[in-house]
Parts: sequence; C-alpha cells; structure tokens
Amino acid sequence: MKDWNVLKKELLEDKEVAKEYERLRPKYLLISQLIKARAKMGLTQAELAKKIGTKQSAIARVESGNANPSVSFLEKLAQALGSKLIIQIQ
Repeated sequence: MKDWNVLKKELLEDKEVAKEYERLRPKYLLISQLIKARAKMGLTQAELAKKIGTKQSAIARVESGNANPSVSFLEKLAQALGSKLIIQIQ
C-alpha cells in the first residue's frame, strides 16, 4: 500500500489532476480549518449549530464540502469558534 504523500505526488504529475487540485485547495483548506477549530473547542456539529442558530445538518454540509456557505454564515461560524474570518484575493 502506498503512503498518501507518495500517491499524491504521483497523481499531481498529471496536469489535469494538478489543475483541479489547485482549484479545490481553498475550499478544502477552509473546511479543514473549520473542523480543527470545532474539535479544538470540543464542540459537536450540533453544539456549534445551536450556537449560531442553525441545524446540525447545515454544519455537516459545510464540513463535507456539499454546501456553498455565504460570507455571513462563515462569519457566524468563525465567531462561534472564537476566530475571525479573513478573505484574501491573491
């Protein structure tokens, strides 16, 4: 069985795969940061949802990448997680 880093390196040699990977990187970086912040605070999805006045399923959709949350929703999440949302265009 190949190590993930070895497999990732091999896959990214394909230009189409590398292009798609770069396109999706910001989305999955944000998801990873949200999950880590929630875990660090010891909150379940349901507890986080209650803090911002939404349903657990909305949090699950964001964390799974199956939602396109608004900036205001992301701001609520960040605030509930003791963080702030920073958006950059580079």
